[in-house]
Amino acid sequence: MWLVVLAMAAALSTAVWYSKAENDVYMLKLLSLILWGATIMVFVDHLMGYLMEGGEFLEMSVEATVLGFVLLVSALVLWEIVLLIKDPKGVLRKSK
Repeated sequence: MWLVVLAMAAALSTAVWYSKAENDVYMLKLLSLILWGATIMVFVDHLMGYLMEGGEFLEMSVEATVLGFVLLVSALVLWEIVLLIKDPKGVLRKSK
């Protein structure tokens, strides 16, 4: 389920970024990149587990869903940290 959560978030963030691409003030391209990178890593992990161990490809459990949302929140926190450091609107570095 964590693969599904990350893939849905990656697709949604990519659609939002694409609609706002000409004025990407909030660095949505970075959020899309983070989420697609995580989705690809999870996909490879699931694929290798399926091929090597023969387990389920998509695990539907509460723990897997919670893990998906924890990974999503971690990606959002990382994106927020980068936004605070880069300060694209210059809010934190305004001199009065």
